[in-house]
Amino acid sequence: MRKTVFFLALIAYLSFPDHATAQVNENETGAWYMYFWNTTFQNSRFGLQGDLQYRNWDMIGDLEQLLLRGGATYEPEKANIKFTLGYAYVLSGTYGSSGTTRKESRVYQEALLPHRLADRFHLTHRFRYEQRWVENQDFRTRIRYNLFLNVPVNRTTLDQGAVYIALYNEVFINGQKDTGHGNTVEIFDRNRLYTALGYSITDQLRVQAGYMRQSTNTVDKGQLQLSLHHTL
Repeated sequence: MRKTVFFLALIAYLSFPDHATAQVNENETGAWYMYFWNTTFQNSRFGLQGDLQYRNWDMIGDLEQLLLRGGATYEPEKANIKFTLGYAYVLSGTYGSSGTTRKESRVYQEALLPHRLADRFHLTHRFRYEQRWVENQDFRTRIRYNLFLNVPVNRTTLDQGAVYIALYNEVFINGQKDTGHGNTVEIFDRNRLYTALGYSITDQLRVQAGYMRQSTNTVDKGQLQLSLHHTL
């Protein structure tokens, strides 16, 4: 009888891989490597934008996420706003030596509102609404708001040769608590606080190196970030 109970308990334990997942080490700094691009069609108000991100739990090798995202953009005439309709594919890894991954598809709508304060402070508001199909979960939605601030140090613009400070804070809010199979999440999903130093290599190409702190209800972890921002 004891052997039967033990055998059934072992099967139940192995049926839920989350129990075997190593606990994330919050003191271990991760690293995200990112490429952002955008372009506008000639003599048109339409364009394209996207990004490629390789995220690690550590500096390199322990996959946190691989993210591929792209969308079509539209800028209305005489309105300082850009709309995007896009799609993202996300492959999420498990912390530690486990090779377990989870796939996700997203459709998203976005509004980008840039403006300047006192000539030197370059602000951008980004509102994003996501529809998410996560492997082994029910359909989910999420709202995101990001406030970006770029402050040139040696001039008032972000043109070639500009050295600048880059800051942002982004809040994520889940649209549902129920994710299926009896599992739930909190309405507050996460917050990202970021600071970096940037340099404009050309008018169309900028590089940034910085640090981002990502806080969820269960994990508060730092990430080094290296990103390239390219206007084609």
